[in-house]
Amino acid sequence: MNFKDHIKIVQNWPKEGVEFKDITPLMANGQAYKAAIDEIIEYAKDKEADIIVGPEARGFIIGCPVAYALETGFAPVRKPNKLPREVIEVDYGLEYGNNTLTIHKDAVKPGQKVLITDDLLATGGTIEATIQLVEKLGGIVVGCAFLIELGYLNGIEKLEGYDVLSLMKYE
Repeated sequence: MNFKDHIKIVQNWPKEGVEFKDITPLMANGQAYKAAIDEIIEYAKDKEADIIVGPEARGFIIGCPVAYALETGFAPVRKPNKLPREVIEVDYGLEYGNNTLTIHKDAVKPGQKVLITDDLLATGGTIEATIQLVEKLGGIVVGCAFLIELGYLNGIEKLEGYDVLSLMKYE
């Protein structure tokens, strides 16, 4: 299946000059969404992932059905003050300013094999921070899976040494 057939390109959103890749048409098509998730499930099986981790909010859309199919857990990575129990956090840089991500302190057990999922690999900052959170907890990142990779933003460079699956790549 050509997944790009189910991605809507939105010009100049959320700001002038940006070409936004909208995954909602893919999600709205049951066969396309299932096929995409199934590919990530097979990847997770090959990696023998013990738990799936995804950053809010679109990482949930990808990771939760993968975790469900594998009968394993899912751990959310969220912005500050969104998780109700004790968390660890990582600060990371954005083009202008900084951001922080958190995960429950007990979300990943030492030695667990972790697959990180998200809809999009762009500059790589969010996933790099998510990897740092997982590794602070003693998890072993066995792979990162994305629907889309924006190759022209070079986010893959921040994931050097990690196995990456991207179902679609835009150059």
